[in-house]
Amino acid sequence: MSDIDRDLPLLDDVATARDAGLARILTAASVDEVAAIDADLLGKKGSLALLKTRLGTLSTVDEKKAAGQALNAATQSVTEALATRRIDLARAERAVQLEQERLDLTEELTQPRRGHSHLVTQAWQRLEDVFIGLGFQVAEGPEVETDFYNFEALNMPRSHPARSGFDTLFTDYSGPLAEDGTVLLRTHTSPVQIRVMQTIEPPIYMVMPGRVFRRDTPDATHMPVFHQIEGLVIDRGITMAHLAGTIDAFTKAFFGGAFTSRLRPNYFPFTEPSAEFDIQRPDGSWIELGGCGMVHPNVLRAGGLDPEEWSGFAFGFGIDRMARERHGIDDIRDMYSNDIRFIEQF
Repeated sequence: MSDIDRDLPLLDDVATARDAGLARILTAASVDEVAAIDADLLGKKGSLALLKTRLGTLSTVDEKKAAGQALNAATQSVTEALATRRIDLARAERAVQLEQERLDLTEELTQPRRGHSHLVTQAWQRLEDVFIGLGFQVAEGPEVETDFYNFEALNMPRSHPARSGFDTLFTDYSGPLAEDGTVLLRTHTSPVQIRVMQTIEPPIYMVMPGRVFRRDTPDATHMPVFHQIEGLVIDRGITMAHLAGTIDAFTKAFFGGAFTSRLRPNYFPFTEPSAEFDIQRPDGSWIELGGCGMVHPNVLRAGGLDPEEWSGFAFGFGIDRMARERHGIDDIRDMYSNDIRFIEQF
């Protein structure tokens, strides 16, 4: 500090430092600049802080008191001005940021527009329409089932892998309606077939769409929660020829006249004989669609029907897979990602 500075009265220096500080604060252009001014004025080596060190050079108590009050008032004024300027600049910077990051979520519509059904729902409804056009009716059943309807009545022995906790989601329900450990989330819509046979007199021409649950790890072709549709025909004199004709008629109605179908021998406990059915694309390639076969006599008996009088066939396949194949989707998980860019395509 120069000799001239030492000769200036302390009160004048306080007023000068205060006024200079307030002027700098008013012209600060950013929050960071305000922080720098704060350090220059009020920091340990700030101009006001250095003035406090000169209080000891004053000779009388009255002078020290007057100078101390002046320093405290100047410090308070500067502190309030810093806080006000910091708030104003932060608000302005926030407004600039919001404007830069603003997204226009409004829509300007020339006419009212409604959303549309999910891709799987569209496939579900289309399948129902196709089968209704073929003379079928639609039936539904509960998603929480008993072991009897989901396995026992469908001729699936207790040793079947699907009846273990590794493949099936069992509930902890225990009550008068079922024994402990026998209530589960249905693994297929086949239980509805039993319920239909128990409540409706033949002839029966039904399809049963619905949601099903399995202990599957999600990947490109599998989900733990997905959708199936099954068909059941019970009448006198039903044969495999009726099944093959129905599958082929459905294939052409759903996919188009350029598609055909075929049956391949297979095994399912609830049908005998059993088959897998494939569809052939116009390019000649084949894809597996689902399983089918003649309803097993034990299943007819579980449904309260006499296999000597009635015969029938059943078939089933995944609705999600149908939607994936129809629209050429590579990963079934995309249908449940809720990505609006994907959903709007269908």
